Amino acid sequence: MDLLPTRNSQLALRRADFRSVPEMLDYAAQGETGVTFYTARGETLARLPWREVRERAHRVARKLIGAGFARGDRLLITADTWPGFFDTFFGCQYAGLIPVPVSIPVGIGGKEAYLDQLRRQFAASGVVAAVGLDDLAGFLADAAKEFPAVRLHGGMGVIDTLPEPSVELRPLGPDDLCYIQFSSGSTRHPHGIQIMQRALMANLAGMTGPAGLDVVVGDRAVSWLPLYHDMGLIGFLMAPLSSQLSIDYLTPRDFARRPMQWLNIISKNRGTISYSPSFGYDLAVRRGALQVPPDLDLSCWRHAGIGGDMIRPDVLDRFTAAFAAKGFSAKAFIPSYGMAEVCLAITFSPYGTGVRTDTIDRKSLADEQRALPATDPSDNQRARRFVVCGKVLPGHQLEVRDGEGKVLPDRAVGRIFVKGPSIMPGYYGEPEASREVLSADGWLDTGDLGYGLAGEVVVTGRAKDLIIINGRNVWPQDIEWAVEAKKVVKNGDAAAFSIDTPDGERVVVAVLARVSGDEARANLARDVAGAVREAVAVDCDVALVAPTMGLPTTSSGKLSRARTKANYLAGLYAPKPAAA
Repeated sequence: MDLLPTRNSQLALRRADFRSVPEMLDYAAQGETGVTFYTARGETLARLPWREVRERAHRVARKLIGAGFARGDRLLITADTWPGFFDTFFGCQYAGLIPVPVSIPVGIGGKEAYLDQLRRQFAASGVVAAVGLDDLAGFLADAAKEFPAVRLHGGMGVIDTLPEPSVELRPLGPDDLCYIQFSSGSTRHPHGIQIMQRALMANLAGMTGPAGLDVVVGDRAVSWLPLYHDMGLIGFLMAPLSSQLSIDYLTPRDFARRPMQWLNIISKNRGTISYSPSFGYDLAVRRGALQVPPDLDLSCWRHAGIGGDMIRPDVLDRFTAAFAAKGFSAKAFIPSYGMAEVCLAITFSPYGTGVRTDTIDRKSLADEQRALPATDPSDNQRARRFVVCGKVLPGHQLEVRDGEGKVLPDRAVGRIFVKGPSIMPGYYGEPEASREVLSADGWLDTGDLGYGLAGEVVVTGRAKDLIIINGRNVWPQDIEWAVEAKKVVKNGDAAAFSIDTPDGERVVVAVLARVSGDEARANLARDVAGAVREAVAVDCDVALVAPTMGLPTTSSGKLSRARTKANYLAGLYAPKPAAA
């Protein structure tokens, strides 16, 4: 198949100056650009110009309207990277229904764990229909048994077989809810984030404009990010669509199997914009660097976005070292900060500046909650590098506050609050949970910790993950990275948290034990404890986790310390806890 055009020959570029998703798809459909789906081997699965995406969405919309679904009804979609998701998501937009994209089964956990997640999402969003991949039809059927209101469920065939009457479309408008997004960590008590059309448009305008990616004619997006996560759905469907770009897709599963294919697609199709959390860049180096094709050329990649988890400068340094000879420029990195409650983006680093770090003194951070510059940046025992994540988007405000709500000066660590047109109105059907994070005057408590630095923000971690030992603040990432840096375990194989014991708070580090035999396991536990003691000067318990069980992750692939802790307290890991 021929490559879909990167440029529209007649249609003028418009950067997110629309009022709703249907409006921006209507406009993009007048051009020649669109989306292409690739296999792990780089073969074309399907390609859809935006014109065809719109036509297919119209057909689905008429079927849904004809089936009697009311405007505002919610429809759950298992959001894999395939044309059927586009058909249903955009079909809902034109039918006046509210799509609820959810994850497909990820990692190890079994059918019951995924079913439990689906049931909670059904209940939280009040859906009346659920569709997805044919392979997941059984899951949807099982989950729907407890919800009489769900009157249509199954693979895409259940929509395909509906009659298509000649009815007027009823597209969602600027004042309507656009979709409900479940935050990636909310599998146990899911909060459905209300993404409004106006809020989404405001976020897209900031992302694609001069303060964000500054999209230009000739840009092309490439993505392996899951479409059930905000960075995948907004960053690499809505944002490119809002600027009429072509997008090339690889599924997250295929990326995990063959990460080099991500870079191959960028090279061959001359992609200019692509994002990943730190672990994606790390995977590309660890699994892909030994299979670099001789003709790989990454000089076209002008925006290498980084976000979605704590940004690891060491990982980005290794990526640059591995691919600089293939044209990759470290200045292409764009650190950013965001969350689903603000649609996606909160801050962007300036284009062309690459990764800028602030090296601070660990002791002042732990003891005084102040990010004072390190006297010796090369001393890893006393110094800690954080990535500067840029300025807040235009029209938005960001403050760092202490526990009493007082705005803190630069380099004082506190909770990050944001306000602006991209903020959600609240969690769907959960006024109390909404009031916990949203003030009456519109400020959102992000739950993140950080500090201000000359008009920019530095994110240091999640408040709920913070470990306090003998009055010291210890970041779990520091513990995990220390263990990984000693090469005791692989990247991503450690999770740190704390538990309450009769003697006070105690640090626990759960690690995947990729060794066999009592002596090897004992040596691993000893090495982990030694690395933690050396790095952060605290003693810890080490829980060895069988690789077949794995460490739990969120739906977006990030390590879930909360679920790891819950598993430990439930006695699933060795040794069992003496106290909770």
